[in-house]
Amino acid sequence: MIDLLATHFNYLAVVALLAIGLYGVTASPNLVKKIIGLNVFQVGIFLFFVTSGFVDGAAPPLLGHGSAPYASPLPHVLILTAIVVGVSLTAVALALVVRIYDAYGTLDEDAIEEVRTYD
Repeated sequence: MIDLLATHFNYLAVVALLAIGLYGVTASPNLVKKIIGLNVFQVGIFLFFVTSGFVDGAAPPLLGHGSAPYASPLPHVLILTAIVVGVSLTAVALALVVRIYDAYGTLDEDAIEEVRTYD
């Protein structure tokens, strides 16, 4: 059991990151903390894709490397694209949080809902 955990510690890190991110999104009423929780969750997904795309002893997919097993570059390329999309979505979400703070004077989700019901 210990040997299995030692060889697959990346998957334990993935589960931990996903759990921490999900807890951050669901437990906190603060909008900035929700965005941080989403980013932590996103990092867990990135780690899962990179870990699943790893092939031990594989060569890069280039001509002339013989009959060695090749590692697919597709998961890594997808993660690079997802990082760029994630950064831009985080920037848009933070810009929206700034606008919400200007309009309501708070970042607490319950207080915003209370203000909206009285309008």
